[in-house]
Amino acid sequence: QVQLVESGGGLVQPGGSLRLSCAASGNIVSIYVMGWYRQAPGKQRELVGTISSAGKINSADSVKGRFSVSRDNAENTVSLEMNSPKPEDTAVYYCNAVAATTTRTYGWNYWGTGTLVTVSS
Repeated sequence: QVQLVESGGGLVQPGGSLRLSCAASGNIVSIYVMGWYRQAPGKQRELVGTISSAGKINSADSVKGRFSVSRDNAENTVSLEMNSPKPEDTAVYYCNAVAATTTRTYGWNYWGTGTLVTVSS
C-alpha cells in the first residue's frame, strides 16, 4: 500500500538543529494529511505537526516557534526542521500519512517505523 521511510534522526545537542525527512512510496493516489508524531519512553504518542492537502498546518504548542513542518510540491515527502531542540524533545519520531491508494480508495492511516532523536550534550 504505502510505505513511509524516515531519515535524519540521531544525536543533537541542545540549541543545535536537526532535519528529519519522510518519503512516501507505493500505489498512492492522494495523501490527505502528512506529518509527524513522537513518543517518548513511558508516554503516549503525541502530535508534533501535520499538513493537510489544503495546506492547513496543525502543530503542538510545545514545538511552535522551534519546529517547522514542510511538504514539497508533489506532496509525497514531508520534513521536520528542529531548531533549538531541548532534552524533553528526545523521542522516537514517526512519520504519518492519511492516504488513498489504487486498491484502497478511501483514506487510511499509514505509519513509518520511526527514527530516534536524542537531545543531549
